[in-house]
Amino acid sequence: MSRRTSAAAVRRTVAAGLIAVAALALTACGSDASAGSASGGASVSGTVNVFAAASLTGSFSQLGKDFEKAHPGVRVVFNFGGSSALAQQINQGAPADVFASAAPKNLDQVTDKGTATTFARNQLQIAVPKGNPGKVAGLADFTDAGRKIALCAEQVPCGAAAQKVFAAAKLTPRPDTLEQDVKAALTKVSLGEVDAALVYRTDVLAAADKVEGIEFPEAAQAVNDYPIATLTKAPNADGAKAFVDFVLSEQGRKVLTDAGFEAP
Repeated sequence: MSRRTSAAAVRRTVAAGLIAVAALALTACGSDASAGSASGGASVSGTVNVFAAASLTGSFSQLGKDFEKAHPGVRVVFNFGGSSALAQQINQGAPADVFASAAPKNLDQVTDKGTATTFARNQLQIAVPKGNPGKVAGLADFTDAGRKIALCAEQVPCGAAAQKVFAAAKLTPRPDTLEQDVKAALTKVSLGEVDAALVYRTDVLAAADKVEGIEFPEAAQAVNDYPIATLTKAPNADGAKAFVDFVLSEQGRKVLTDAGFEAP
């Protein structure tokens, strides 16, 4: 082989090697871009303000931690409460990025909501203190003036659902207290202040060390759909979208089903 031929071969080999290195670099960049897209994008930053129904406290608190882990530097701040009160706060100008309601009706009341997506379903259970000291057996016991009963106020989703199940059972309850969100009703039970309350199945599961749950057939007549939406005036629009996408992701669905929610 001549020197000229040998030099040409070397140049061809070097050129091929450079092309291969460039191709690998482009592939790596493409993989990084895909990964960034799948995780919600590197542009997510700042604080994401999430208004969420009280019954989502446990599951969304976990989702918030998972979301912050997936987006270092991002902070999720929650405002949990009755869905009707949250809707009112948003309409009065509270700085919210995301609203997750325990019923479509309350989300519909928000004037600047984006497109809503149902992400979970829930239904009622009778909650009683451990050991069931009031000997509550079913819905009929909610009509007994001799027992102390807690219900949610009718304007909040758990209260509206309670009205549906009592209508289905043709019963008129005699509550001693009407609470502004489901967590407040559950607290009355866990402290032994009432003999029973109607709360969500997920709430009974979350407080299983303090309360017991009693199923009843009429609960199927009032299954609550939980919608979530970004707000069109969200201070952190990118963060809002990323958080909603995270809730709707496979990881988000697992957290919700582990908490007792049904898939939509």
